[in-house]
Amino acid sequence: MKLPVIKHLTEFIEQNDVDYVLETIETLEALTEAPLKDEELDVIGELISNLYGAVEVDKLIKEGNPKKMP
Repeated sequence: MKLPVIKHLTEFIEQNDVDYVLETIETLEALTEAPLKDEELDVIGELISNLYGAVEVDKLIKEGNPKKMP
């Protein structure tokens, strides 16, 4: 996971809605069933990982955890 990407996505979720990110995850997961090269699957996997990371961070923030950890 890339923390700067997760931070940016978390800000996107705050400004918009988590549903956009969840739909993007579903779309990327559907793409993994296409005949792709290993490198392409790796990129999609990394994107999915970062998107799930942002969803989890958003959930933690909504539960009352601070945005920045000490």
